[in-house]
Amino acid sequence: MPETNQNLISENLSIAVTLANKGYYLCQLSNPLQDPSQNTIHCYGQTQEHAIAIALEQLADRYRQIAEDKQNVDMLTVERSPDGEAISKLYHVILHFECTIDAESKFEAMHDTIMGNTVVENGKITVIGVSEDLPFADILELGA
Repeated sequence: MPETNQNLISENLSIAVTLANKGYYLCQLSNPLQDPSQNTIHCYGQTQEHAIAIALEQLADRYRQIAEDKQNVDMLTVERSPDGEAISKLYHVILHFECTIDAESKFEAMHDTIMGNTVVENGKITVIGVSEDLPFADILELGA
């Protein structure tokens, strides 16, 4: 008989996409979050895939927030060594930005978004501390 991992977390997601009025697609994503008010996400999209992508992003946003909140770290706290030197740590920084934009082409929409600081100013930033020995942590070090 195979051994079972007592630390295994298993959650089931349910995704249902239906054609709604006016040709839009409605995605209903049910998830196992503890808060019953957040158990179902309802999103409209231009296509089935678009509706699913929006719902999954909303779910990811909820889990990013849970991960950050569970660390319960004061943003301004600096850990110091016994001799007073600041201790550098590794953080996974996630910048998420979404908007709709009126443009003449897909390229113009992308270009107009890239110009200026709109993405950084209006983006949602999540900062999660990670261990140096986390597998693939080097992939997360984009600036190194």
